[in-house]
Amino acid sequence: MSWREKAKKRAALEAVKLVKDGFVIGLGSGSTVAYAIEDMGKKIRRKELRILGVPTSHQALMLAVESGIPLTTLNEHPQLDLAIDGADQIDRDLNLIKGMGAALTREKIVASAAKRLVIVADETKVVETLGTNQPVPVETLPFALPTVMSRIRKMGGKPILREAKGKVGPLITDNGNFIIDVDFASITAPKELNSQLKLIPGIIETGLFIEMTDVVYIGTQTSIRRLQRK
Repeated sequence: MSWREKAKKRAALEAVKLVKDGFVIGLGSGSTVAYAIEDMGKKIRRKELRILGVPTSHQALMLAVESGIPLTTLNEHPQLDLAIDGADQIDRDLNLIKGMGAALTREKIVASAAKRLVIVADETKVVETLGTNQPVPVETLPFALPTVMSRIRKMGGKPILREAKGKVGPLITDNGNFIIDVDFASITAPKELNSQLKLIPGIIETGLFIEMTDVVYIGTQTSIRRLQRK
């Protein structure tokens, strides 16, 4: 296991310590959160923990089932005790860019339903300014693709339709939509950018998670850093 994988696992296991018996947990997507899901499954099998999970993607759902975590829905539990998720970039204010796994819309819905959003990542994901060498994923209705791309270009962004791997054509999200990856270079005003994007008809959601994170666990090569929103 590389140092990054060890760091990701270290951060994920630290986040699981916040999970209490009886919690309903939002289960994020991606390789870092997978360590948390697997660890919660082990605790359930050892009868150390009783929880319910709300997955944010088919990947998270399948891993939760494999790990033995009982699942529920937002219909049954519209407010969650905790959500654990990963991030592609994290700035000093704990704002995030997410969505390289194409699950950003469901991840944001689940995050907004949780009393606390806990992010787990390795130290390479921490940046001074969002957007540095990192596009902003945007989920878009296929019907609106041409107009959305045009409006984003007028804003100064450089949009690229994300192609699927292993098949010809664009990637399709769990919601049946497209993902546009937009290069905005360094983002000095992420809140304003998020608001501008959300005003474009056809954009379902953006990968900018602004003022949503409560706690971040950062795995380093030797330890864990805990960051908390001021």
